[in-house]
Amino acid sequence: MATTPTPHNGAIEGDIAKTVLMPGDPLRAKFIADTYLEDVRCFNTVRNMLGYTGTYQGVPVSVMGGGMGMPSIGIYSYELFNFYGVESIIRVGSAGGIADEVKVRDVVAGMGACTNSNYAHQYQLPGTYAPIASFDLLERAVAAGRDQGVELKVGNVLSSDTFYDDNDQATISWQKMGVLAVEMEAAALYMNAARANKKALCLLTISDLPLKGESLSAEERQTSFTQMMEIALAVAIQE
Repeated sequence: MATTPTPHNGAIEGDIAKTVLMPGDPLRAKFIADTYLEDVRCFNTVRNMLGYTGTYQGVPVSVMGGGMGMPSIGIYSYELFNFYGVESIIRVGSAGGIADEVKVRDVVAGMGACTNSNYAHQYQLPGTYAPIASFDLLERAVAAGRDQGVELKVGNVLSSDTFYDDNDQATISWQKMGVLAVEMEAAALYMNAARANKKALCLLTISDLPLKGESLSAEERQTSFTQMMEIALAVAIQE
């Protein structure tokens, strides 16, 4: 294990639980810690990318922001997997729903993550890599959702490098291929997990429908995604 702290994480070895929930927004990490965890301690404030460890139903769980985009979550998840001994990361984020059957506030589980990113280039693979979730985490998330009365929508998501895309037909093209929702991080997380032989899952709450013009406010995105958070926590304590 590499030396800690790292350039991006002020934690030392032992500060972080084996399972980490990772929202993009550090304030959502604080919300999860304040709302759900007991005996909470803050392990990171570097760059205001807040990280906390506590217990949920007696089991150690950590939560830490991952930022926006694949370069950001790529750094934070890489360090958690490779420097801090983290075994599982569950991304809990927001997404734009693009499939016809996806509605605002639905919870989507990214079984696979399509991408327009060049993140996989670093692995020098002789072909196209297909980033996928841990089936173990995915199976437990679906079961936890059903226990809580939430039917997850499971399928492909798109991890995009662009939020404002110059090609106004791009989203429709991905919709035609059955992609459920668009976000910006899952593919990098899944690739980092695969390379480190660890587990990852992306859970998403639909915050807007870009093709229909529906959306939630920034405050609602930060504090109201409780169904997704509770499903992720139920999965975390089974690790």
